[in-house]
Amino acid sequence: MRHLTDDPDAAVELAARLDVDTIAHLAAALRDEMRRRAISSGDHDAMIDEAFEQAFGRDGLGGPPWIEGQLIICPGSIVAKNRSSHRCRFVSVDDVWIWDSIDLVREEKRSHPGREDGFKAVALLPVVEGMSLDLVTGRARGGQHSVEHVVSYEVRSGDLVEVSQRTVSARNMQ
Repeated sequence: MRHLTDDPDAAVELAARLDVDTIAHLAAALRDEMRRRAISSGDHDAMIDEAFEQAFGRDGLGGPPWIEGQLIICPGSIVAKNRSSHRCRFVSVDDVWIWDSIDLVREEKRSHPGREDGFKAVALLPVVEGMSLDLVTGRARGGQHSVEHVVSYEVRSGDLVEVSQRTVSARNMQ
């Protein structure tokens, strides 16, 4: 064990010698350990409270996710002008909406103060190497929902790295 912690390349060499089933089991165990450590790290209440104070623009939409300690902090929101019209911005994790993600550590929602309906949310995820996140900005009009913009991130060497941005036009939606 000590050799693996002193020389990370030894872990790579070990993995190269393992069969596929063992690698799959090891990958799941490592992901579970990262989640366990994230759950036990830091003051989640303070992180969430600070995110509610700092992470939302004047338009009410959430800003981009960021890493704090062993957690990824993901703001999201919906701002509704009426029952059939709203703007929203939420994170998807490995192609699943954050609220459905098995990696979700905690999420808190709060109602929007002000003249527009909606809510703000802050979700916490563990920092897991290779995890992909999409920050999706959308709009609903007349009951029809559309995506406007997507910013994609990936966890690389413990950092959240932006890997692409794309604006989605109505023409590209068909």
